[in-house]
Formats: sequence, structure tokens, C-alpha cells
Amino acid sequence: MPITVTAPRGVLTAAGEREILPQLTTALIEASGLTGSSFFASIVGGTVHVLAPQDVYAGGVNRPVVMVELKLPNIGLNTTEARAAFITAATDVVDSLTVAGHNRENTWVNILNAPDGGWGIGGNAYTGDALIAAVTSSAAAGSVR
Repeated sequence: MPITVTAPRGVLTAAGEREILPQLTTALIEASGLTGSSFFASIVGGTVHVLAPQDVYAGGVNRPVVMVELKLPNIGLNTTEARAAFITAATDVVDSLTVAGHNRENTWVNILNAPDGGWGIGGNAYTGDALIAAVTSSAAAGSVR
């Protein structure tokens, strides 16, 4: 489940650039109710894009917006409450990893859902049922990846 963070250079701290994806991964796992699932943790990844400050806009004007985009199958975060929990947690993560003066309103979180079978790894398109089965069998086996 890819997480993409886009931020203007100088808004994330140096530690923030390194820590934002691990912390957002933890936030996603917790919001999904899958803490301890090694399979679920292993399929969360992402990238951090640090852009020149003049290349980031909101409302048609240059603004220091940090954007967090999460792409996941439509079974993920499937309630309004779960999505809200992730959005709040992700915003808190960004707040903790930005320089002093970063305004919380300049943190945007967007969740995109892939249709059933529209999300995959290694050339395998996963349906929601297949992902649930993989998470369940991983938990039952107590596997560690």
C-alpha cells in the first residue's frame, strides 16, 4: 500500500525526511486494526518527494503544503472512522516531523482506493478476499517476514 509524501524542501526536518514513512506505516497499521500483522506491514511502502519550495502550490498560490497520499485496496480503511483515524494520525506525524511554524492546515491527507483486483505486488492482482486471506493466514501461522 503505497504512501507518497510530497513536501517543499526545508519543511520536513532532516530526521523527518527519514522517519516520516516508518511513522506513517505505523499509523496505517494501527488505523487498520492490524498491529502485529507481519504480512500487512510488509506490503506497506512509499516514497518521499522533497521539491523546491517554489514548486508546491495550494489554492493556486505558492504555499508550504505537505501532502500525504495513501493508495490502498477498497477493503482498506473501509469505514469513515478508520479513514478519519488515519487522517488524524498522519497529520500528527507530519506535525511532529516538520520545522517550527509549519501550520497544521498546510498538511493534506488523501486516501485513494483501488477497485477489487486493481492493487497488486509482484505481478499478482489481489482481490479484497485474497488480501484478507493472506493477512488471516499470516496471523494464524504467526509468520514473520
